[in-house]
Amino acid sequence: MKKSNPPKLFLGFFRWFCHPKLKDHIEGDLVELYEEHLMKFGSRKADLKFIADVLLLFRRGIIKPTEGHKNLNSYGMIKSYFKVGLRNIVKNKGYSFINISGLAIGMAATMLILLWAQNEIGFDRFHEKTDRIYQMFSRDEDNGRLDVWGNTPALLAPELKQSYAEVEDAVRFRIVYFLTKAGEKHFNVAGGFADPAFLSMFSFPLLEGAKGALNDDSGVVLAEKLAIKLFGTTDCIGKAVIINDNDSFIVTGVLKALPGNTGFDFEFLVPWNYMTRLGWDKNQTWAFTNAATYVLLKEGGSQLAFDNKIKTIISKHIVKGDGSTREVFSHPLKKVHLYSSAENGKLTRGRIETVQLFITIAIFILLIACINFMNLSTANSEKRAQEVGIRKIVGAHRNSLIFQFIAESTTLALVSFFFALIMVQLLQNTFNRIVGAQLYIDWSNPGFWLFSFLFVLFTGLVAGSYPAFYLSSSQPIKVLKGAFKNLSSIITPRKVLVVLQFTFAVTMIICTIIVQRQIRYAQGREIGYNRPDLAYNFTQGDVLEHYDLIKHDLITSGAATSVSRTFSPITRIWGTMTGLTWPGSNEDDKKINFLKYGVDVDFTKTIGTHLIQGRDLDIISYPADSASIILNEAAVKAMHIQDPIGETIKDETGFNWKVVGVIKDFIIESPYEEVKPMIIQGWSTRYGVVHFRLNPANNRADNLTKAEQVFRKYNPEYPFEYYFADEYYDRKFGNEKQTRTLIALFSGLTIFISCLGLFGLAAYIAEQRTKEIGVRKVLGASVLNLWGMLSKDFILLVVISIGISIPIAYSFMNNWLQKYQYRTEMSWWIFGAAGLSALLITMFTVSYQSIKAALTNPVNSLRSE
Repeated sequence: MKKSNPPKLFLGFFRWFCHPKLKDHIEGDLVELYEEHLMKFGSRKADLKFIADVLLLFRRGIIKPTEGHKNLNSYGMIKSYFKVGLRNIVKNKGYSFINISGLAIGMAATMLILLWAQNEIGFDRFHEKTDRIYQMFSRDEDNGRLDVWGNTPALLAPELKQSYAEVEDAVRFRIVYFLTKAGEKHFNVAGGFADPAFLSMFSFPLLEGAKGALNDDSGVVLAEKLAIKLFGTTDCIGKAVIINDNDSFIVTGVLKALPGNTGFDFEFLVPWNYMTRLGWDKNQTWAFTNAATYVLLKEGGSQLAFDNKIKTIISKHIVKGDGSTREVFSHPLKKVHLYSSAENGKLTRGRIETVQLFITIAIFILLIACINFMNLSTANSEKRAQEVGIRKIVGAHRNSLIFQFIAESTTLALVSFFFALIMVQLLQNTFNRIVGAQLYIDWSNPGFWLFSFLFVLFTGLVAGSYPAFYLSSSQPIKVLKGAFKNLSSIITPRKVLVVLQFTFAVTMIICTIIVQRQIRYAQGREIGYNRPDLAYNFTQGDVLEHYDLIKHDLITSGAATSVSRTFSPITRIWGTMTGLTWPGSNEDDKKINFLKYGVDVDFTKTIGTHLIQGRDLDIISYPADSASIILNEAAVKAMHIQDPIGETIKDETGFNWKVVGVIKDFIIESPYEEVKPMIIQGWSTRYGVVHFRLNPANNRADNLTKAEQVFRKYNPEYPFEYYFADEYYDRKFGNEKQTRTLIALFSGLTIFISCLGLFGLAAYIAEQRTKEIGVRKVLGASVLNLWGMLSKDFILLVVISIGISIPIAYSFMNNWLQKYQYRTEMSWWIFGAAGLSALLITMFTVSYQSIKAALTNPVNSLRSE
């Protein structure tokens, strides 16, 4: 007989309880007693007989607890709990590895999501006065619904500051692109017109200069990045900078690099009065919404009361008396990023929905990792039950047992957290590229360490709560008789937890498929124009002055087949118009909001769209086309005009426009919404963009090289910057693509963590049924029979999960799709494919352990008992 020792856990336990005088000789007696039982009864019965004999020694008083143990201080007690926890982790290496891996992955995923959510929620919250700063929004009826947008009249800010006592300050802001030069260096960058109080209202830190840096009309404030590009240093106060070719400014301030979580994006600031020097504010009226307005309310000011006062301020200042319904309202700056989508004229939706979704996903991923711990702990309960039974018999209270198991789970959570931090550091750069942000862990922040402590404690409590209460509730007599386990119950907490795990996993699979289908559905939508090889360049510098020569050289060089000037890019709208009338129109028709676009010649040829009726605009061949328009199909439908060619459309200024053509609808805004009514006007001025179609017969790189030579020839001061229509159009799917990627990533992690726990459970079940498997094999059971016997319970649980997850996923995704006017359908096969995927994954996970157990030699299986 192979020599063995008593169970180390029990031996150590009794050593701890014995009087010091007994410790020297009690160990040898116990070893001898255990070996006698081992030879007489076998390993399993020897354990139970040994425990019974030692308990008898306790009852007879031969072995007595020490006084030191009775008076053990709390520190020693807690220390011992964690020491026992570490020993159990080391002892059960297989289960500990599965638990630590699952918890570490779950904690790492949760931390990455929470870092992203913290960044999203923290947008523009770093300003000292952020609780009192509001952005003003415009609201008006648009084709039967209330539309909201973030621009207001430039005249609004001065009026608010002058006439409303609750307003402490108000500033205007507007983004522009200007060529910025210092010496031989020049860059075309985004800057902003801003009122002088901008730097005191917002807390953008200055490296050089003071808050009043914009008070000087000839002063410019540079961002740190631009200052270094222009001067090689941030120490550049008083140096000259040329903006917009020939306007000289003096550097009065240098801003520290803007935080990643701000809605502002500029590289320099110039005073708002610079617009006067440019002549851009000559025609400012209350009807034009061309500036972002920010308001700082006084301490104690009520946003609701303020909104009620200024609600109709625009209609009061529009002299025409046309019954304008346009309103303005304030929106907290700290909510602008999260709540940017309007519903019934109020900003109640937006990015916050995605943030809430992923916080929920983070909670469930962590919960699923904790469920793994619960399942494996309760599955491994028989091995720990004898320990619990002995502790109870010698007087341990249930509370101390609960604390013991919580301490063990917290120890395991601490180890998992260490590995989770390593994973976060390794995956941080990749995750940052996915979410398009610069996320990082601030190790010097005490808040991070407090959060880490609470995070580990919370995970340990959740993971260890059920095993602690489950095991501590056992009855010692049943435990020592081996009657603790109950594997055949129809409903057990373990089965319920497995169902919960896979319900969430299947739900996420369904969500991933539907989000992907929605993106593909919108991407496959008929866009209405020819995107490939269509590029555009903004008309900065001398482009408009030499436009005819640029167009000629682009075509003759073979770089382009067609060129056309437009008011705005084909991918954006810069203007709208209302108040139009036409034969047969009524007062309600004046409320229809038309998209406004301006072109010169060869528009349809260059863009690649199609005329349905009439002809294209051509202000060169037909000078009268400066008073002509083309309607899109949506406009004709909204006007209810049977034959629009030749009709006269009158705008709100009284100017008459003649319809010369009808163009096929093309998407210029969101691909998820219906095409809006559009009017394309023939203009002779105010062109902001040059579109050119690259020659498909040549290599694209060669075409761009030739185009760059042409633009540099006639506009040498400005770099040749071009944009492709198809690339910019694809950006419209950015948020949905990011959501799809994140859901797919975390659903994969959810499935992996769930399968990790399932793998451990399958191994445990196979181990517990070793003798049964051996007997069945001796009686002729095939490997397939045994595989089915061991796998059917798990497959049944996953089938139940699929049944629960389908209505949950359907309800959630149906609500998600409602925010898109142009949306896909949820076909039945999506749910079937998700369910089948979950079943196949489950079968693959369980089959390894099942087949391994089924192939084991029955002699070895029976001998193991």
